[in-house]
Amino acid sequence: MAQKTLVIDLDRCIGCYACEAACKLENNVPMGVYYNKVLTIGPVGKYPDIHQYFLPTVCQNCKDAPCMKVCPTGATYKTEDGQILVNKEKCIGCKMCIAACPYGARSFNPESKVVEKCTLCRHLQEVDEKPACVKACCAGARFFGDIDDPESDVSKAITAAGPENVHSMPDVGNKPTVRYILHKKTGEWQVKPPKML
Repeated sequence: MAQKTLVIDLDRCIGCYACEAACKLENNVPMGVYYNKVLTIGPVGKYPDIHQYFLPTVCQNCKDAPCMKVCPTGATYKTEDGQILVNKEKCIGCKMCIAACPYGARSFNPESKVVEKCTLCRHLQEVDEKPACVKACCAGARFFGDIDDPESDVSKAITAAGPENVHSMPDVGNKPTVRYILHKKTGEWQVKPPKML
């Protein structure tokens, strides 16, 4: 079974926020709502061994998504290629999925009165394009594809990095699929999810 997801190379990310801006523009995301948010981790350590890196956070497209389990209307659903989406016609804005997400990856849109999240630019995928954040990344830090396909960009990036340098958000039984590449020379991986940082 396919599992479309992102791999983000934190060694390359320069914290320019182009992914955030591209996401907002492409998806018409209102102020105060984020599908993609870049966090600054650090600085940590003692001089001269100080580390800081940027952590772009998105929906983790979990294999066992808690947001789906709590949705009373079935508005949150999974596609055949493993992406978690929200049917805005079914969403009643109860925010139960926001509470259930361990990564703070969902937002309530005060204009449309529904919950929204990263869709990996599904509309762009349908015309054989990559998500806006991937296209806008000037550092080439974002990869998109099927993590179950060894020939995909994401799988190749993971293989090239080596298993000791590939990380994911803490798994609380939900099996997040987004992977982050971070070598020790860049910084120490922070194990807390963004919701808890």
